[in-house]
Amino acid sequence: MWGSSGMGDLLGSFPESVRVRTKHAEKSCEDAAQVARVTSDVVQGSSGKERMVARTVDLRSDTVTKPTEAMRIAMANAEVDDDVLGNDPTAFLLETEMAKKMGKEAALFVPSGTMGNLICVLVHCDVRGSEVILGDNCHIYIYENGGVSTIGGVHPRSVKNNEDGTMDIDSIEAAIRNPSGELLYPTTRLICLENSHANSGGRCLSVEYTDRVGELAKKHGLKLHIDGARIFNASVALGVPPDRLVQAADSVSVCLSKGIGAPVGSVIVGSKIFIAKARRLRKTLGGGMRQIGVLCAAALVALEENVGKLESDHRKTRLFADGLNEIKGLKVNAGSVETNIIFIDIEEGTRSRVEKICNYLEERGVYLLQENSSRLRVVLHHQVSASDVQYALSCFKMKPAFVTCCRQLLREYKMKRATSERI
Repeated sequence: MWGSSGMGDLLGSFPESVRVRTKHAEKSCEDAAQVARVTSDVVQGSSGKERMVARTVDLRSDTVTKPTEAMRIAMANAEVDDDVLGNDPTAFLLETEMAKKMGKEAALFVPSGTMGNLICVLVHCDVRGSEVILGDNCHIYIYENGGVSTIGGVHPRSVKNNEDGTMDIDSIEAAIRNPSGELLYPTTRLICLENSHANSGGRCLSVEYTDRVGELAKKHGLKLHIDGARIFNASVALGVPPDRLVQAADSVSVCLSKGIGAPVGSVIVGSKIFIAKARRLRKTLGGGMRQIGVLCAAALVALEENVGKLESDHRKTRLFADGLNEIKGLKVNAGSVETNIIFIDIEEGTRSRVEKICNYLEERGVYLLQENSSRLRVVLHHQVSASDVQYALSCFKMKPAFVTCCRQLLREYKMKRATSERI
């Protein structure tokens, strides 16, 4: 059980009586994991060996969902044409529907959220040497390969993100360049927000906050872009329609493959003039994909079927967070869990220890992401059931219990050996 984490060598140093007691403890922990087992899967553990597990629970991201049967049927039957020529009817249906839901004039399907955000920034910052103000912990700034600067020649000026994903309004205003310094400074043209905010644990930006940033942008003649990769999660969590949440924005990028679980793509929305420019940039970046109706058909099903499941996803996430908080050695700020993302802090965590926990869970079919040397990330989605949550929790609980048992046995063994040596 512990060979891949080094515990096998430790147990091998124990006398037979201790090893027997340890095996009983291990068996008890294994028994505790038999929670609502309905399937059996084969996974490859950290040692490279295949192992039969009770089930697979993939919590790495909400991007790991598989197309539903309804999506596959829709994809197989999709009416398609060449979208680069503007003739794909299913793409037109999706774009029309998304524009309506976001309260904007027009929309455009793009292959990914990264491309969607890049296109939006480049449309607004159409002169090289422009500047965009954005959070220092946002997706565009950290996870999109610096595309706004390397491809677009746009300078990113970061403002500190608060724990709730916001930036202080005063700090944003202070970051706006003085036009009188145009010979020295980049020209500020755009402000970017992210809602919900992934690196803040899926926290939601209120409509009041977004409106205030929108007012600030207008005051200084700037544009506002919202990275709304999980805007539907934010809408459901806040109880505010998505079009109202993004009302102040000049453009929005909405991911199809995250919260709502479509297989591929994003949609960007804005004015008709904005989308006409975006379409040209999409072609420049290699994003024209011809018969995209096959993908758009699945996205239409996701909009119809999965937005209504987000509230359940959020409820299961809160239950998971509460359960994790009961496990000694783990720390979760359950009060900050608003949507479908949990950050788990490992007390006295080290990279090797966090890696061992990840490996241990993977060998039991539970997958999650290691954020850093002391933090794990969990993301729930519509294909994680309530019993999956209980199974994953049981796997988390097994390791601390068994480690505690082994440490206690080791202490007892050392004490007995020390006593016998003194005698």
